[in-house]
Amino acid sequence: MMRNLVAAVGTAFLLAACQQPAATPPPPPASPTAYANPLPDARFVGFAQTVNDFQVQSGRLALTKSSNQLVRGYATRAIDEYTANAQSLSRNRNSAGVTYAPEENVKSIADDSMSRLSSLQGPAFDKAYADAQVRVQNAAVNQFGAYGGNPNASGPLRRYAQEMLPKSQAQLEYAKRLAGGV
Repeated sequence: MMRNLVAAVGTAFLLAACQQPAATPPPPPASPTAYANPLPDARFVGFAQTVNDFQVQSGRLALTKSSNQLVRGYATRAIDEYTANAQSLSRNRNSAGVTYAPEENVKSIADDSMSRLSSLQGPAFDKAYADAQVRVQNAAVNQFGAYGGNPNASGPLRRYAQEMLPKSQAQLEYAKRLAGGV
């Protein structure tokens, strides 16, 4: 009887250990009505370039200022991804024949965040870095959704926005987790 009980308990533990945790489904895409108004083509390029530049610059800063492995991991990934995104943006911008025009709202967010981050160290830096990532990624999700859903947008740039939207949504979720873990 004891042997049967031990076997039953052992089997239950083995089955529990073998079960894969349920994968968390990705968040549903936000409805198009939740997005901001799309920017004109040249300002969209400025917006997207500012996001790319901010992610690379703030990531490099994080690698020099942070010892938090979560922050460093996020920063390393952001540098790689947004360097590639900047190259893709450049190709699409050239294909569309669109020039760059600064987008002051996101530029202000990026500049203010970089100034603040430059003055911080340690856990205060880590928290500010994570918060800045959430803020920029929220803006990116909103604008990539708006621009990507705009039938009047330049074709190559619209495709770029449509490619970037799911990436930015995933990056926003990572940023939120980072902010909750630092």
